[in-house]
This record gives sequence, structure tokens and C-alpha cells, in this order.
Amino acid sequence: MKKDLTFLGIETSCDETAASIVREDEEGNVKILSNVISSQVDEHLKFGGVVPENAARSHAEKIDIIIKKAIDDSKCKFEELDGVAATAGPGLLVCLMVGLSAGKSIAGILKKPFLAINHLEGHALTPRIFNKIEFPYLLLLVSGGHTQFLIVEGIGKYKRIGTTIDDALGETFDKTAKMIGLEFPGGPKIEKLAENGNEKTYVLPKPILNHPGCNLSFAGLKTAILRLLPKIKTKKDKENLAASFQKTINEILYIKCKSAMTEFISKYKKDKKVFVISGGVASNKSIRNNLDKLSKEMDFENFFPPIELCSDNGAMIAWAGIERFKKGIEDNLDVLAKPRWPLDPDAPFLKGAGVKY
Repeated sequence: MKKDLTFLGIETSCDETAASIVREDEEGNVKILSNVISSQVDEHLKFGGVVPENAARSHAEKIDIIIKKAIDDSKCKFEELDGVAATAGPGLLVCLMVGLSAGKSIAGILKKPFLAINHLEGHALTPRIFNKIEFPYLLLLVSGGHTQFLIVEGIGKYKRIGTTIDDALGETFDKTAKMIGLEFPGGPKIEKLAENGNEKTYVLPKPILNHPGCNLSFAGLKTAILRLLPKIKTKKDKENLAASFQKTINEILYIKCKSAMTEFISKYKKDKKVFVISGGVASNKSIRNNLDKLSKEMDFENFFPPIELCSDNGAMIAWAGIERFKKGIEDNLDVLAKPRWPLDPDAPFLKGAGVKY
């Protein structure tokens, strides 16, 4: 196998059209040569969320342009690629098909290896781009569609030890923002609003907080906010609610992450314990500070991806492709998109949105 590896990564699982060129040299040093992301936020604003058909149409219109820009920015040529990786799931089927088809076409024409990537594995492995993190490590994956605790035992080897039994954390941020009149996507706007609020104004529920294990629930929290809406009339009210909401989220994460860490310690006797927090919600600074404090208390070294790599991007897909390729894994060009694709196929069934993907 060639030691110097250069991969194209393509991501279209939801509403970002993204492509990236990532290279790992023979010493194991990784460089992101380009990382191009086209967001569709403005296109979905008036709908208050992502409309799959509109998102897929936008992907189809942009995908060639985004891939070409990624190639141009990297100063590489298509012929210099050692492989192509594209997200095959989980996500919106009509969106996945756009990027997956583009990736397979490029790999087929160039006669290069093709890797069909699980979007969640992209998030799970992102911190290894810049850090020599050894397996196993504990992962909290928090995004718009996913909230899970997983033990990452190796490439393609994941054990889920906790999940949301209803709504994902990113969705909870967005729906809360929508209820108080903030535009989509609401997560960053809630964070900004909370900066000027009094977090002690409202006492909000923390569903299943004291249940054993590290499963989470956020549906009851959203219901409580819905019931408070008649009292939320001024900007200050919104600031106080946002601050109280974020404080509640941090308290839930603190307890549940501590439970996950305790379970990890009981299973793996390691001198160096690592906690990775990845996904779009990992860009929230308040959550970062909260989990940084917990990690120090529990003697875990924690890793967050750079802010620009928390949300969906092509670099994490290219990197996952490199990681899998080094393990001797390749995929056929007849591979199909998978709207549902759990990282741990053996995890027990739980009714609710937490097992949506």
C-alpha cells in the first residue's frame, strides 16, 4: 500500500453540500488540503427546517461545482487521488443519493478505490485527524439527528452504551429556538441569546436524569418550554429562558456523561482515558466548558474537533475513507444509500427517535 494517501471526501447527508481533499503522509501527519462547504440555511429558512426534496435539488445543482472547487483549492488533480469516499448514510435518502452517485462516478472513471462512509463514523473519527488518539475511547456524538454514547473500539467497531430515547439534542435546540421565534438553525442563536440571560430564572425538567445508565430524554423538556411560552413576551424573557434551557442541558449532560465515563472505566482498565465529543452540538462553547470541567474531575483527556469540523463536512468523510482504506476495506460501486445505519448494529432496540438512524 502507498504510504502517502490523498482522498476526496463527499458529504450530502442533509443540507450541506461538502467536498474535501485530505492527505496523510508516510509519517502519519494529516493535512486538510481543501474543505469546501455550501450551506442551504437560507433556502430552508422560510420552512423552519430542512425540506428533503429542496435539499436534494440544491445538492444536485451544486455538487459538481463544490467538488471542482475542492480539487482546485487543494492544488491536486483528480488523477493524483488515491481514493474517493462518500457518505452513504444515515441521512435523507434523496440527499445521500446525490453525493454517493457523484463519488461512485468519480471513482469508477478514475479506477480508484471507493469507500462508502457511515456519516456517524466520520464524526466519531474526526478528532483523530489532528490527535494520535488510541482505541478504545469514549464518544459522545451530539448532532441534529443523533445523541449517543459509544465506545469506539476500532475502525468499524462501536459499542453503544447510551442514546436518547426520543429527541436528539440538536433537534431540541432547534425546536426550542423555533418556539421562541428564532430562525433556523436555532442552536447557535440559543447559545448567543443565553449569554445575556439569567440561568436561574426558570426551573426546567431533566427527564430520566436519575435513571440508571446513560440514556437521555429531551421530549419532556421541550414540552415544558411549550407550556412556558405564554409568559415569554420580551427579549429579556427569551434571554432568560435560553440561559435556563442551556443550564438544564448542561446539568443533564454532566450527570449522563459521568455515568458513561464510569461505565467506560469499569470495562476498560486504561492509564489514559479519552473522551471525545463530536457532532454539530459540540461547537457550543457552554457545553464544551461544562464537559471540559467534568473530564478533569473524572481524569479523562477530552478532545473536541475544531469548530469548523463539528458540523457536517467533507474532511471527516475523506478521513474516515483513509482510516478504512488502511484497514484493507473497499466498497463495490453498487453499494446503496442507507437512510438508517447504526454504528452498533447489535445495540438493543429502544422505541423513539434515538434509534432513528
